[in-house]
Amino acid sequence: MDILDGGGRKSHYTIGVPANIHVSDLPRDTERQKSLNLGVTEAIIQQTLSRRSNVRRVIFDDMTKSTLPANSFDCVVAVEVLEHVEKDRDFVREVSRVLKPGGHFLMTAPNGDYVKNTNPDHKRHYKRAELAGLLGGEFESANVVDAICGGTSRRLGLKGWRLSAPWQTLLSMIGNGINGIMSNKPQVAEMAKGTHHLLALSQKSGRT
Repeated sequence: MDILDGGGRKSHYTIGVPANIHVSDLPRDTERQKSLNLGVTEAIIQQTLSRRSNVRRVIFDDMTKSTLPANSFDCVVAVEVLEHVEKDRDFVREVSRVLKPGGHFLMTAPNGDYVKNTNPDHKRHYKRAELAGLLGGEFESANVVDAICGGTSRRLGLKGWRLSAPWQTLLSMIGNGINGIMSNKPQVAEMAKGTHHLLALSQKSGRT
């Protein structure tokens, strides 16, 4: 499979995936990008290529007006990206264009039904129905669900993993494990209050 990781920066979310990973992101030019760790630099590109055996290339590209050819990828992934994009409809339209017929778009975003927008670079936080409507305008099918429970386990899980901080790393691992069990309950998919993210899977029409 050929997977495009749009806005993937260091592409943490496709580690270990048995596929050809292509990472695209904006160049890190502005002070806001630098302060919020957004976009990529040549150093990040080289580091990613040296550490990741499944990454085939990392390119500078704007997914609202992508230079990538049409019908090129089996899947496009965008993890916590679309809330940063002013022209979100253009982004979604370009994702559909570069996908092969029948290809899938997997994305996450903050849950606007619950999470207050305090990030200076977030253009919006989608409610579930809003995101479903946006995706449904470009894809044959679009399924959006609530995901990732909040609470103590989530806060612990967000702590960094470092060899120099073994107790913090252990607590983070435990927090992630507990939060994973809580978040896998079927009722979470429609639990707008108390969940921090939206998870969406869309499919492009198989017709050419």
